Amino acid sequence: MPATVFAIDGCGSRKDVLPVQREDFDWSFANSVSLQSALENFSGQITYHLPSHKLLHVARFTQMSLRPKNSQEPVQGPTVFTDGSGRTGKAIVTWKDGSEWQVLEGHEDGSAQLVELRAAVMAFEKFSQEPFNLVTDSAYVADIAQRLGHSVLKEVSNPALFHLLKTLWRAIQARVHPFYVLHVRSHTSLPGFIVEGNARADKLASPAWVAPQPDTLAQAKASHGFFHQNAHTLQKQFQLTPTEARDIVESCDDCHALAPPLPAGVNPRGLRALELWQTDVTQIAEFGRLKYVHVTVDTFSAMWASAHTGEKARDVIAHWRQAFAVLGVPSAVKTDNGPAYASQKVRQFLQLWGVSHKFGIPHSPTGQAIVERAHGTLKRVLQKQKRGMQGETPHSRLAKALYTINHLTVPQNSNNPVILNHHLSLQAADEALQPRAKVRVQNLVTKQWEGPYDLIALGRGYACVSTDTGVRWVPSKCVRPDLRPQRQNPADGQHGDRDQPERHQTGDSSSDDSDADDASDRSDDSSANGH
Repeated sequence: MPATVFAIDGCGSRKDVLPVQREDFDWSFANSVSLQSALENFSGQITYHLPSHKLLHVARFTQMSLRPKNSQEPVQGPTVFTDGSGRTGKAIVTWKDGSEWQVLEGHEDGSAQLVELRAAVMAFEKFSQEPFNLVTDSAYVADIAQRLGHSVLKEVSNPALFHLLKTLWRAIQARVHPFYVLHVRSHTSLPGFIVEGNARADKLASPAWVAPQPDTLAQAKASHGFFHQNAHTLQKQFQLTPTEARDIVESCDDCHALAPPLPAGVNPRGLRALELWQTDVTQIAEFGRLKYVHVTVDTFSAMWASAHTGEKARDVIAHWRQAFAVLGVPSAVKTDNGPAYASQKVRQFLQLWGVSHKFGIPHSPTGQAIVERAHGTLKRVLQKQKRGMQGETPHSRLAKALYTINHLTVPQNSNNPVILNHHLSLQAADEALQPRAKVRVQNLVTKQWEGPYDLIALGRGYACVSTDTGVRWVPSKCVRPDLRPQRQNPADGQHGDRDQPERHQTGDSSSDDSDADDASDRSDDSSANGH
C-alpha cells in the first residue's frame, strides 16, 4: 500500500501523513521488501498524526458513503411513534407488533424538546438492526433526525442536549438499514393509523396518565384569582355551567369592588317612520370645501345627507330643514354631545318644530351606531358611483347616492324599498291590529327567561318586545319563541292596544344592525337639559 501511494504522489514530497499507527508502520517496513524499495530514495518526512483541523479528526470516526440512510419515502418495517412530556419527563416509544401495542418508556429531565429527543434516541437504539419508520409530532426532532445523517456535530453549551445529539448521531452513523422520518400534527381528529398511534404516544406521555387532574372548579377559581377572567371565558375554558362561572366572578373581592360590566344591548329604533332619528357628521375629503357631510337616519327606514362647509349650528339647522322637507318632521332626534348640537340655536330650532332632542353618552361612539354605519353605507355607494360622475358637484353625487339607498334598496325583511316603507308606515295607524307572536326574553342580569311577551319588531341583531313596563329593545339572541301551551297573558289586555303593527326596516342597505351597546340603551333618556 505505501508503495502505491508513493508511486502516485512521487518521492519529492517533503512531508507525508500515513493513516496508520507507528508500530504497524515499523512492522511493515521491517517485513515488506516493496515498502523498503519505495522509501529507498525518499528524503522527506513521514508522520503518523493528522493535522489539528477538526474535519480531519471527524473523518477518522466517520464512515463515508454516497448512499443516504434517511429514506425519502416510507420503508418496509415497523412504524414507531415517539412523544415526550416536559412536565413528567416521560419519553415514550410505542409501536404495533401484530395486533398488540408495545411500549418503551424512558425518562429525561429538562424541556419538552429534550424529552422528545430522548424518545427518538430510544427508537433508533431499539430498531438499530432493521429499517423502520419514525413518526413524531415534534418538528424539532423530525428536523434533527433527518439532517444528522449527513451533518458534522458541533458541541453546544447545554451538556444534556449535546449528549443526546451525540448519542443520536452515533446511532444514525452506525446504521446499515435505512429509516424514514414523518412529522405529523398533534391533537387532530382525523381518522387513520398514523393519527391513532400518535395520539396513543401522546396519552402515554401526558401527565393525565400519571395522576388524576385537580378538581375543575378549583382550577377555575385559581385561574380567576390570578387572571380575573369574566364568567363567559371561565365557562368556556373549564367547561363550567353558566351559574358556576358567574358565582366564581361574583365571589371575587377584586372583581366585586369594581363596577360590573353593563349587559349587552342594542340601539333603540323607531317602530314606525318619524319616531326616532340619529344625526351625525362625517367628512369626505374629495368634496373639497363641502367635505362636511351631515347625515340623518330614520331608524325605521330612510336616510338623508347634505354637504356643508362646516359643522356649526347653522350647518346642522340647514341640514335638518332639508331632511324635514324630504322625510317629514320626526318626534325625536338623537345626536352626540358636540358643541353644535348642544348649542342654544339648535335647541331653539328643535323646540320651534316640536322635536324632542336626545343625547348619547359622552365619548361613546356606539351610542350612535346606526348613523355611524350609515356613514359607511353612503361612502361605499359614492365610491361605486364615482367613475360615472366625474366632474359632478358634491350635491349631485349625494343626490344620486341617496336615490340609490332610499329608492333602490330593498331590505332583507321586506319586499319594498325603504322609502316606500317609510311612507306606508305613516298610514298604518288606522289599520286593524294583527296578532303578534309570543316570545320569551332572557333577563341579561339574572339569565332567566321571562315572558311571554308580544314581539313588535325583529331585525338582524335586535328585537323589540312589549312588556308590562313598556317597550323593551334587546339583542335578538336573547329572544326565543314561546312554545309552551298558550294561555291568557294579563299584559295582553293592558298593552296590546298601544302597539301598532309595523314592518320594521333598516336604514342600512346591508341590514347589519347587530350593535351590542348597552350604554346607548341607557342614554336615550338623557336630554339637552342634562348637558
